[in-house]
Amino acid sequence: MASHIVGYPRMGPKRELKFALESFWDGKSSAEDLQKVSADLRSSIWKQMADAGIMHIPSNTFSYYDQVLDTTAMLGAVPPRYGWNGGEIGFGTYFSMARGNASVPAMEMTKWFDTNYHFIVPELGPDVKFSYASHKAVEEYKEAKALGVDTIPVLVGPVTYLLLSKPAKGVEKTFSLLSLLGKIIPIYKEVISELKAAGASWIQFDEPTLVMDLDSHKLQAFTDAYSQLESTLSGLNVLIETYFADVPAEAYKTLTSLKGVTAYGFDLVRGSKTLELIKSDFPKGKCLFAGLVDGRNIWANDLSASLSTLQALEGIVGKDHLVVSTSCSCLHTAVDLVNETKLDNEIKSWLAFAAQKILEVNALAKALAGHKDESFFSSNAAALASRKSSPRVTNEAVQKAAAALKGSDHRRATNVSARLDAQQKKLNLPVLPTTTIGSFPQTIELRRVRREYKAKKISEEEYVKAIKEEINKVVKLQEELDIDVLVHGEPERNDMVEYFGEQLSGFAFTVNGWVQSYGSRCVKPPIIYGDVSRPKPMTVFWSSAAQSMTARPMKGMLTGPVTILNWSFVRVDQPRSETTYQIALAIKDEVEDLEKAGINVIQIDEAALREGLPLRKSEQAHYLDWAVHSFRITNVGVKDTTQIHTHMCYSNFNDIIHSIIDMDADVITIENSRSDEKLLSVFREGVKYGAGIGPGVYDIHSPRIPSTEEIADRINKMLAVLETNILWVNPDCGLKTRKYAEVKPALSAMVAAAKQLRTQLASAK
Repeated sequence: MASHIVGYPRMGPKRELKFALESFWDGKSSAEDLQKVSADLRSSIWKQMADAGIMHIPSNTFSYYDQVLDTTAMLGAVPPRYGWNGGEIGFGTYFSMARGNASVPAMEMTKWFDTNYHFIVPELGPDVKFSYASHKAVEEYKEAKALGVDTIPVLVGPVTYLLLSKPAKGVEKTFSLLSLLGKIIPIYKEVISELKAAGASWIQFDEPTLVMDLDSHKLQAFTDAYSQLESTLSGLNVLIETYFADVPAEAYKTLTSLKGVTAYGFDLVRGSKTLELIKSDFPKGKCLFAGLVDGRNIWANDLSASLSTLQALEGIVGKDHLVVSTSCSCLHTAVDLVNETKLDNEIKSWLAFAAQKILEVNALAKALAGHKDESFFSSNAAALASRKSSPRVTNEAVQKAAAALKGSDHRRATNVSARLDAQQKKLNLPVLPTTTIGSFPQTIELRRVRREYKAKKISEEEYVKAIKEEINKVVKLQEELDIDVLVHGEPERNDMVEYFGEQLSGFAFTVNGWVQSYGSRCVKPPIIYGDVSRPKPMTVFWSSAAQSMTARPMKGMLTGPVTILNWSFVRVDQPRSETTYQIALAIKDEVEDLEKAGINVIQIDEAALREGLPLRKSEQAHYLDWAVHSFRITNVGVKDTTQIHTHMCYSNFNDIIHSIIDMDADVITIENSRSDEKLLSVFREGVKYGAGIGPGVYDIHSPRIPSTEEIADRINKMLAVLETNILWVNPDCGLKTRKYAEVKPALSAMVAAAKQLRTQLASAK
């Protein structure tokens, strides 16, 4: 019964790793304490898979921060600024690369393909001295073996690693990262040799870049890499795993011709066209790892349909060469449905988290081998039928309203420069206006208040009083710092998507459905199971209260429809665009109610717009069309004097800048500092941007506090390519995860830098 799991969540069913990491970073626990929690987690995951009957169990999918950073450590590719002098890379160097430290900034972080997981981007150049500097892959294989579990060690493949890297500072942007292949292959050989010596019989290389649109030069790199590894891989079963999309025909041809490779893994959930390639030409004697159980969403698998697909595939590749697998690592889904005590039974029956996906994979493998568990299959069929027929899923009025949006374009009547003039007359802001992105630190006390209110331990009156006091504190702090456009700090919000989902129909929520976003940061995506509508205003009360506390403009803070979609587990029974249009109409109602309540600046965050961009170019225009349209729907009805802001997070925006312009926001704030001002290069290349823009002036994902001079230098770089009258000064992102001891001096430096430059600009006139 051949079954396989591509990868598994590493945080633990109740975020055990998160708490262990944060305790270690805060100096409250030792490295040994952190290692003990981690070893216990790994052991329980391996045992869980072994007990369920999984044949091919992965190891080295655990990470203290990120699997790409682990590969950087394995290769000894540490940027010089971290002062590493060789030897095995320890926690000090490793976490400095991930988070920065008092003297040096962190490495860049960006999205892992089209997911909400972030990886640490390797910085490479011709002078990097690679060396085998982390033996983690081998140690974890041996650790599992000592527990009686023989695993498949998983490595990020050499070509994917290089294609996801960037030229280091000072290295020409045109430098060919693939030219380093010959330098990293010897280290991969050392790792493989050690794994073989330790008794490994299989090895898995994750090469997800094979699903991208790659030119012949990049495809040739795969051929070169695995030709060079062939002799070292001899005697091992070698699996190349791809995921997140279809593998293009040329890449499929390259992949299935690689030397020394035994098996190929494909995502057959998001890559349904790959089935046609397999049917028309699958190499004889090779194994197919068929990813039919969705590693990215939480819906129960249609076991009957999957079994039919597997039986068809069995006819093509042969009984002994077919393995049932997940579509990708289950890192992107919640851990275990068993821990969900508050989901109602009907919705719960429709779901499968990572632990349940293991059971689904095993049930399919058993059924394929002729040992079908009839009761498991029939309860699955009953759950699917219940979801299809449930009246909770459909709201005809919502469907009609969303369908009516499709034929027309929604745009504000006046162009952005005229609107900015009208807004400036009303808001009277200085040049280089300062603002923040929305959230302020979420203290232990604040979390306690929200928890107690939810548990009905305090009254609504006590809760409202406590939240208003917190808002007042945040408002006063911003006034003391002399920030121009204020935020209320979002003390009433647990999460920027969950908060809205809880007030919209068609959403369900988990207690422990946490998913890793980066490092120790986890999110709890809501589940969109039905048609979405807004029963009543969601933010007007708090925004109005905050505005009453100050004469300065107060931003109303909303999450945009595309971000709510991309950061939720989304229903799969209708196109994603239809669900987004429904959410857009709900947000539109909220925007118009905020305006009526006297809120003149409204921020509609689309942090995840870029993240949802399909990996294949042929599918991108369609996505951008409905995603941008959805954003415009939210604010099409407001007056010229109402200023609409949006915010975007860590991603490469340069290739979609024209779609960002097409969103027609009045002001956009965007990540910029951690990626070496990569964003500014698009403006150097002549793209004209007429709306307000705030490329972030410091990185909030690091505890490091920037100086006034450093921020002033950043603003000067922006002024070299952007008009003075459109530039805003703000941090990279919200401040929720930071401490006040970091936030106050950082914002103080930010305001001081803006004032310093205002003075210089005034004297230069």
